[in-house]
Amino acid sequence: MKKLSVALAAALFVAACGGATASPSGPALTGDISIDGSSTVYPIAEAVAEEFQNANSGVQVTVAFSGTGGGFKKFCAGEMDANNASRPIKTSDKPGDDGVAGTADDVLSEATICKNAGIEYIELKVALDALAVVVSKENTFVACLTTDELKAIWDLDSKVETWADVRAEWPAEKIDLYGPGADSGTFDYFTEVINGEAKRSRSDYTASEDDNTLVTGISGSQYALGYFGLAYVTENADKIRAVEIDGGSGCTAPSADAANDGSYAPLGRPLFVYASVAALARPEVAAFFRFFLENTNELAAEVGYIGLNDADLAAAKATLEAALK
Repeated sequence: MKKLSVALAAALFVAACGGATASPSGPALTGDISIDGSSTVYPIAEAVAEEFQNANSGVQVTVAFSGTGGGFKKFCAGEMDANNASRPIKTSDKPGDDGVAGTADDVLSEATICKNAGIEYIELKVALDALAVVVSKENTFVACLTTDELKAIWDLDSKVETWADVRAEWPAEKIDLYGPGADSGTFDYFTEVINGEAKRSRSDYTASEDDNTLVTGISGSQYALGYFGLAYVTENADKIRAVEIDGGSGCTAPSADAANDGSYAPLGRPLFVYASVAALARPEVAAFFRFFLENTNELAAEVGYIGLNDADLAAAKATLEAALK
C-alpha cells in the first residue's frame, strides 16, 4: 500500500476513535465482517479492509473472491455480510423447462432468491472499471481489436482458431484463450456487451475466477488473449499489455478518462458492493462501509481503478445513511 494521504490518514484517525458510529469515548469496535464476490472488486475491498483494520484492531475483515455470481449465492443464503459485484444483481426470473413464467420450475434471479430468504440489501456503487482485453508483452502484432472481431473470437460456436482467422495478415498461430469463469460478473458483462447475451460464449478456453491465474497464462504465451479488470493490467504491466478497442468510434485504450467520458464503450462499467441491511445494524459493519465510501476514490485509484464523480459518490453515501437510520 502506498503512503497514506493526509485525508485518508485523518479518516483513519476518525475510524480509530469510533467516530464513524459513536463518540470518541465509546467502546472500541470488535467483530468479524465477511465479504465475497467479484475478483475485479476484490483489490478495492481488500485495500479498504487493510486500512480499516489498521485503525480497528478488534475487527477482522475477510475478503474472498468466488466471482460475482458465486458470491451472490453465499450472500443470498445469509452466509456473507456483503458481496462485491462487477455487474448489478440479476432481477429477472426466467421460465423453466415448461416455458411458462410464474410457475414452480422458474429459474429464480439473485434478487428473488435473496427476497425469498429474507435478505434485504443495499446497492453501493464504489468505483468504475475499464474491462481490458489483454495480450502478452511478446505479442507485437495486435494493437487494436474491434468489437466485431471480439465477438467473432469469443461467441458461442466461434470458428476462429488462429490469429489469421481474425485478420489474414496476422500469424496463423492458435489463439490461447483465457477468461473468467461462468460465476464471474466480468464474464456476464463481457459476454452481454460483446456477444449480445450474458453467458453466451465459447467454452474452449482456460477459465479461472482468479485474475492472477489468467495473468500468468497470458504472459506465458505470445499468442494468448484474455480479458479482465484494468487493475490487473496496471499491476502486471511488465508481463502483459491491454490492446485498444474500437467500439465504432475508433481505437481507444482503457483508461480512467476513457471510462468516465464514455469513449471506451462498451467495456467501461461501474463496480458495486451489496451490503446486507441486517449486517449494517452491527456497529463494526456500519463503520466499515462509512469508511469504505469516505476513502473509495483514493484507494480505488491506488489499486488501478477509477473513482466516482461527486454525484455518484453522494448518492452512494445517501443510500448507506438511509439504511443506517
